[in-house]
Amino acid sequence: MLSRRTCVVALLLGALVAPSTAYADCPGADLVPTPGNLAEVREALLCLHNEERAERSLPALKEHARLRRAAAAHSEDMVERRYFSHTARGGATFVDRILDARYVSRFDGWQLGENLAWGTGALATARGVMDAWMDSPDHRHTIVRRSYRDVGFGIRLGVPHDDGLGATFTANFGVREK
Repeated sequence: MLSRRTCVVALLLGALVAPSTAYADCPGADLVPTPGNLAEVREALLCLHNEERAERSLPALKEHARLRRAAAAHSEDMVERRYFSHTARGGATFVDRILDARYVSRFDGWQLGENLAWGTGALATARGVMDAWMDSPDHRHTIVRRSYRDVGFGIRLGVPHDDGLGATFTANFGVREK
């Protein structure tokens, strides 16, 4: 028979070595991106973002096709032209790209944001990217910004220095103010 003290120690040790339950409800969070599963990886990213937001009682993000188009084009450009930056080689910023995708017009009220990442292996999964973003104060702030309502994810196979490895991610966030 175990004493109460032994049970408490065993429970504490179990808690220390138990696997994390964070993001447990997000199918596809551990998929390494391939040509055939990019939609699943995007869905997992949306789920992970919304789990983080739900923990803070924030409204869920909805995927928006125009933000996704801007994000996908930027991930593609970074891999093709071998750079990693919020500002494209030609000088366009994420605001320029989102305006060009017609998510908002220059004369509307809006708030916009962008997160970037690239990784290989487990670091190229939705969970790996999300963990990296949440470990960065600036990226975390973008994810949990209360005002954002929409998001679009762009995932391009390949990384800025090698189009045969990993994946490059762009997340564009926005809200159109009335």
